[in-house]
Amino acid sequence: MPRARNDGVGLYYERVGDGETVVFLPEAGLGAWSWGWQHDAVAGPYESLVVDPRGTGRSDTADDYAVETLADDLEAVLRDADVRSAHLVGHGLGGAVALAYAAAHNRARSLTLISTPASGEVVDTESLGRLFSPEWPEVAFSDAYVGVAPRAEIEGWRDLDDAEPEPRRRLVDAYAAFDPGALYEYTTPALVLGALDSPVVPEPACETLATGLPQGEYEQVEGRHLAHLEHSVAVNDRLLAFLHRT
Repeated sequence: MPRARNDGVGLYYERVGDGETVVFLPEAGLGAWSWGWQHDAVAGPYESLVVDPRGTGRSDTADDYAVETLADDLEAVLRDADVRSAHLVGHGLGGAVALAYAAAHNRARSLTLISTPASGEVVDTESLGRLFSPEWPEVAFSDAYVGVAPRAEIEGWRDLDDAEPEPRRRLVDAYAAFDPGALYEYTTPALVLGALDSPVVPEPACETLATGLPQGEYEQVEGRHLAHLEHSVAVNDRLLAFLHRT
């Protein structure tokens, strides 16, 4: 059971596959289950490493949930795993953590940011909260959703992996407060994917992020806030093509 530590906080992660490392960072409160469809797609040609952020899954709870602290947690994980460089893939808050990591540390080889805005101020925290209510499928998936897995199965994974209410609230607060600073200072190659119908992050805010990054490129994807699950084939194709180029 791989487990890193940052300032006394235990951080769980899993890794599988060979090759360059691809790290997956989830949305605020969501567990590692939310990367299941990407994890399988990259494991083989790449090593897939999925992190449970503090307060989530099998990682410890803590007092500090600032985005910069979560980035320091990632550095502790990569150091523990002896990973010298990695491609970072983040969803929502996970994308903010990837940006903060690239600003503060030197192991990020590329960034793939899914439904991550240029500022946490535009995040609809009420809609994000509904992702943890009985209404969660309405936030997560479009009306055309036919099922990447049975709903009961997904809810079973969520019961095991998702954050409890208090750490989840603090993670959401940290996300809403995130300010990446001057985007022109981020020189890491970045692919930004904006979900066309996310109720949590307006799609234009994702394009604004990509436009501001010196090596940013932007693509729209169909679906709501968990578009990378609902449209996993299209998202995985774009992710793998970007990884191959970088």
